[in-house]
Amino acid sequence: MKKLIVLTGAGISAESGISTFRDAGGLWDEYPVMEVASHDGFMRNPALVHSFYNQRRKELLSCRPNAAHLGLKELEKWYDVHIITQNVDDLHEKAGSANVLHLHGELMKVRSMRDESRVYTLTPDNLETSPETRDKYGDPVRPHIVFFQEPVPNITAAAELVKQADILVVIGTSLVVYPAAGLLYYARRGTPIYYIDPKPAEIDMPNLTVIPEKATEGVARLITLLQNP
Repeated sequence: MKKLIVLTGAGISAESGISTFRDAGGLWDEYPVMEVASHDGFMRNPALVHSFYNQRRKELLSCRPNAAHLGLKELEKWYDVHIITQNVDDLHEKAGSANVLHLHGELMKVRSMRDESRVYTLTPDNLETSPETRDKYGDPVRPHIVFFQEPVPNITAAAELVKQADILVVIGTSLVVYPAAGLLYYARRGTPIYYIDPKPAEIDMPNLTVIPEKATEGVARLITLLQNP
């Protein structure tokens, strides 16, 4: 079974009602990014950062996977599908995708500030955390999010997956956030690459097929193309 590697960004979740960060009217217009999503910001004002992610979790509860998420799950019938997502939501998991690697953390999880291996999944009736929240060991916790100024722990695993791709698909990303944007260049020479975005970035790569549509329409077209090469 051919290995289909998919890199997803904010555009795939926008149609589910998830607020994007970088688009006009996005979250960065409302919140200073370095105050709510950076290591220094968290050290300066942890209460603000906890509050910001509490609100993001509440919003996520009302969101459901859209046709793009479900389409990627459908592709598992014909391909060994692995998803590398820049998103912190859990919509790929809710759609049933079997293999999801989160580059930037997971919104519905927190972790110990004393032992990073202690990661906890929050429940819908227990979403909120604060600087006073403690785990069972008495450790303070923080959002399980990769803040700006912090390394991306899963980037090496992601690069290895891209190297193994028989087909690479990129969906809903501006390709400006590094190191994630550099993952394309780990694909083996000759690997077919499909890029789905209504406003695709200008990239010059061989074997590239651009599908300039929003994620739901683009994934539907992708499925047709892959079934009728």
